[in-house]
Amino acid sequence: MIEDDPHIVEALQMSLERLDHTVRAEPADPGVRLPGLLDAADVVILDIGLPGADGFSICRSIRAISDIPIIMLTARSDDIDMVAGLEAGADDYVVKPVSPRVLDARIKANVRRVASATVGPPPSTATPGSVALGDLIVDRGAAQVRRDGEPLPLSPTETRLMLTFADHVGQVLSRDQLLELVWDQSYLGDSRLVDNAIQRLRTKIGDHHIETVRGFGYRFAPCE
Repeated sequence: MIEDDPHIVEALQMSLERLDHTVRAEPADPGVRLPGLLDAADVVILDIGLPGADGFSICRSIRAISDIPIIMLTARSDDIDMVAGLEAGADDYVVKPVSPRVLDARIKANVRRVASATVGPPPSTATPGSVALGDLIVDRGAAQVRRDGEPLPLSPTETRLMLTFADHVGQVLSRDQLLELVWDQSYLGDSRLVDNAIQRLRTKIGDHHIETVRGFGYRFAPCE
């Protein structure tokens, strides 16, 4: 947990440890200690409003060296901050105050996604473990999306979105369905996570691939 408010640290640390987590609180600017810290962690809980380096820059630093799940825990509820957090590489965005049991569920959901992920060598063309969607190749084994043989710079959340769309081509998926399939959250989720992640994904794969079905949700259209 990277958080500068000692009262929040103490309260959440005690509550999460009662829920069988081991919590290590770190100063607001962990700096060069990041690699060592990440080796011993399963998930990072990260505040945004930190002195010195803010949470966005720390998130980018973590994501540059690790795919560890990152949960941003912040008092900022504006969509622009959520977009910035997801763009920086966060997997989840939780607004304070939050119930420890809700945070516990978010932690477990993010850890489950990592535990179920598989990694394999990235082939250059579609294989039995991958699917061609228009000008994109979605490789399930490598958890990778490619165009013209080159991997696209997708965040872990954006990659999970693409894997989900690849399994439901042409189907309309509601925001609640996407929360459950991609974030492993239903009643706990915030639909803005879906909208903002879709927005970021569209900028990387092309607006024409993901259709907004007004009043229902989103549909993946594998156009050329």
